[in-house]
Amino acid sequence: MKQRDIFINCPFTPDFQDHFRAIVFVTIRSGFNPRCALETDNGAQSRFDKICEIVRRCELGIHDISKTELDRKSKLPRFNMPLELGLFLGARKFGDKRQRSKRCIIFDREKYRYQAFISDIAGQDIHSHDGDVKKLISELSSWLRREFKTESVPGGAKIAREYDQFCKAIPAVCKFKNLAVQELTYFDYLNLALEWIRSNLVTKS
Repeated sequence: MKQRDIFINCPFTPDFQDHFRAIVFVTIRSGFNPRCALETDNGAQSRFDKICEIVRRCELGIHDISKTELDRKSKLPRFNMPLELGLFLGARKFGDKRQRSKRCIIFDREKYRYQAFISDIAGQDIHSHDGDVKKLISELSSWLRREFKTESVPGGAKIAREYDQFCKAIPAVCKFKNLAVQELTYFDYLNLALEWIRSNLVTKS
């Protein structure tokens, strides 16, 4: 299990894309390695098995359970995020010594809203982001600084400004790399963020 690997459990839907990309950016900017179900596309392996393997390897987890809206077609909510949160907490509860060292941050839109749909996690410290990307960035960067007792993770306001600069640079970078913005895969975005941070931030720090 790698201390710098962070399991990201959040919606991958278009309406949550900015939040997801912000989480990935903060993770990389803070010196960590983001891991999520989108990183592999092995048809011979079930999605759940892939998630289990990633969870097993990650000491840290970022869980966003804020998406509870009903699907327009099925009229049902998506339960993937609570399931993966339960998997992570179960590994911490019943795993070996290494698994019991797991730590995570849990996000919802409102701090106590989760009690209406997942009350079994009462007692967990839930962080609210109000659907606001800047607040999400601030809460996440603060948590990383507290957990690792380090000043190497910048403040949320600084990372939010950097993330905004990066987002504005994406179209030009995509054009240079012959990529269409709307067709970016997870790994495309991950590599763009890594390259931009190394070129514009790390070398100047």
